[in-house]
Amino acid sequence: MRMPATDLLLNRLHALVGPAGLVVDAEGQAPYLTDWLGKWTGRTTVVVRPANTAETAAVVRLCAETRTPIVTQGGNTGMSGGATPDASGAQLVLSTTRMNRVRAIDAVNNTLTVDAGVILANAQEAARSVDRFFPLSLGAQGSCTVGGNVATNAGGIAVLRYGNTRDLVLGLEVVLPDGRIWHGLRGLRKDNTGYDLKGLFIGSEGTLGVITGVVLKLFPNPKAQATAWVAAASLEQLTALLGLMRSRCGERLVAFEMMTAASLQLVLDHVTDTRAPLAQDAPFHALIELADTDGAGLESLLESSLSEALDEGLVTDVMVSSSQAQSMALWKLREGISQAQVRAGKAIKHDIALPISSLAPFAAQAEADVRACMPDARIINFGHLGDGNLHYNVLLPADVDAQTLKRRTHELNGVVHQLVTSHGGSISAEHGVGQLRRDELRIYKSPVEMELMLRIKQAMDPNHIMNPGKLL
Repeated sequence: MRMPATDLLLNRLHALVGPAGLVVDAEGQAPYLTDWLGKWTGRTTVVVRPANTAETAAVVRLCAETRTPIVTQGGNTGMSGGATPDASGAQLVLSTTRMNRVRAIDAVNNTLTVDAGVILANAQEAARSVDRFFPLSLGAQGSCTVGGNVATNAGGIAVLRYGNTRDLVLGLEVVLPDGRIWHGLRGLRKDNTGYDLKGLFIGSEGTLGVITGVVLKLFPNPKAQATAWVAAASLEQLTALLGLMRSRCGERLVAFEMMTAASLQLVLDHVTDTRAPLAQDAPFHALIELADTDGAGLESLLESSLSEALDEGLVTDVMVSSSQAQSMALWKLREGISQAQVRAGKAIKHDIALPISSLAPFAAQAEADVRACMPDARIINFGHLGDGNLHYNVLLPADVDAQTLKRRTHELNGVVHQLVTSHGGSISAEHGVGQLRRDELRIYKSPVEMELMLRIKQAMDPNHIMNPGKLL
């Protein structure tokens, strides 16, 4: 597929979206051409920024007519290179950032309808404006877009209580690969009229259409939180603690985040204004948070549950936060790991999901297998223990050369992902496939799964213009 004559294409795009909707100069295009991790860089003749769904549909119709490939991009905060064009210059980048309207808030129905380009933090604020809560929360929420969250089925720190993005979407509006618009913006919790079409687009990474509007679920606004930091001697003890907390606290348990001692020390070494929350170190740590619409007894519930855990020998030390500032300091330790890794070296990252019952045996075997092929490995293992999502990373020195990094990455991916698969897990929990895991997908997905996905792609996008080279 090749982009048509540049002047002709630009003239027709100009007629569709106007000068404000086009970025053609190199300086203006630069932020759209490299992913935020700096791993992938591509080229394009034009970045198109439609202002609404009608303009998006017109652009896609033109691309379908001219067989011009489209790479849809939201906030460009992805971790897998799924929103970066290739080096050919033939792919058009379609940015949704001008589509940033909050379309409707229905406090009675507990729904929020937004354009796909609305920043996640702004969607959260819109919910708060009517005393409601939108729970999707992740490190990039100040710059990522709702459409991008939907396209990648983003996870974050509240999945334990509220689920992934897939669980938070009631309806979608999508421009299909031929330029038609599917008007699926329904705020219904029950709709038993056939296939769940919206489910096809959630997590599809722009390969089946352009998401332009989303109906999101809202929840009662939590009025109180209680936060604690615990230490444990083993991952088995932390998973047992998770079971205890679930049984004692029910849906009040909103976060259960795990860090190894190495992960915590990395943050303490490389992130300013941080300090260890406990006097004594331990092999494993967890950050636990409860939330409720009624704060009465919440801290007491947390304290009594953790006291029981101490009595049962599931934890070795506990610190319950006594202020919001202290809670924020604890969350800074957890959220500072990504920043610390960038400062400390180059990380070979694995965003994996496992049954919670398999987390401890996986981690033990993975450490042995990784060290067998790389004895000096610096393993940074952390993640969302409550939903079985580990970020199992291996940190190499900052000055490692490109060839060594590439070789080590290939080697360690094989070790870790083969073990993940043997435990019934997934090689991508919340970051998506993009171009990072595209080739591995064929190894770890069954032939039947791959065939079904390819059939869906062929049926919906027969000309293969939607984000080619990603996911499939």
